[in-house]
Amino acid sequence: MRLIPAILLCLMAMFLNSCSGEKGRDEQVIRLDKLEKISEEVPISKTYNKGFVVAIAAIISPEGTASSYDLLLEYISHKTGQPVKLVQRRTYSEINKLIATGSVDLAFVCTGAYINSKGGTMNILAVPVVNGKTTYKALVITSRDSGISSFKDLRGKTFAFTDPLSNTGYFYPISLIRGLGETPNNFFKDTFFTYSHDKAIVAVAQGIADGASVDNIVFQNLIKRKPDMARQLKIIHESKEFPMPPVVVPKDLPVPEQLILKKLFLKMHRDPLGQEALKKIGVERFVQPDMSLYSRAI
Repeated sequence: MRLIPAILLCLMAMFLNSCSGEKGRDEQVIRLDKLEKISEEVPISKTYNKGFVVAIAAIISPEGTASSYDLLLEYISHKTGQPVKLVQRRTYSEINKLIATGSVDLAFVCTGAYINSKGGTMNILAVPVVNGKTTYKALVITSRDSGISSFKDLRGKTFAFTDPLSNTGYFYPISLIRGLGETPNNFFKDTFFTYSHDKAIVAVAQGIADGASVDNIVFQNLIKRKPDMARQLKIIHESKEFPMPPVVVPKDLPVPEQLILKKLFLKMHRDPLGQEALKKIGVERFVQPDMSLYSRAI
């Protein structure tokens, strides 16, 4: 799929009398829990007759992603003049594969997934600003009544990782374990993956796991919505600052299209519709990335 220049859209409108589109608002509803499987042999941009394809890594569970990102996807559709097709996969690795094969046009990925993308398959367009910062932290959490007060106290316990390519949910706690001269198999009694940060938080709150390392922004947003959960949990460790999860495109996407999309994100906060979409995902604006931060993130 390639972006259609504005002048071509207008010419089409003159002859087809369809500038406003024929689809109703009901057809714009995005259901992440009812996505069809994409053929891994045929790029999605060729599978659909037309459309702009966006992938979102499951930093939060699919239900939360669907409700948070719907306005942003509508905004992208409005600005590109293309219907937006949304895809999501269970793991960050699967999202990376979609980007590497050119099966998507744009993606929201985890910091760790970007840094560990094989062969430099993606370019960063922009990064979000949250609470005035383009960085975030890992928080190691446990239940309030666990008796655990430090990361070392998690020895012999059950730990919930988020994803094998997650910066805060996997690579960071692994680095803490290695700093103790241990391996995960030796240090923990048991481990498992939740494949989203909010599910890892819930796993600790419900006693399924003794601890987890999670994105501080996801944690703060979740306990703000669920104050009862906040009373069940405590933070026992905070990491250094890491660069935010970026917005990326496939590296071989034509440069003119990359520039169009970069401009869209960098100017979004100046547009009333863009402001509304940003507010819903908890982002103040998007800015140019400091690439040096990603070279030394983990």
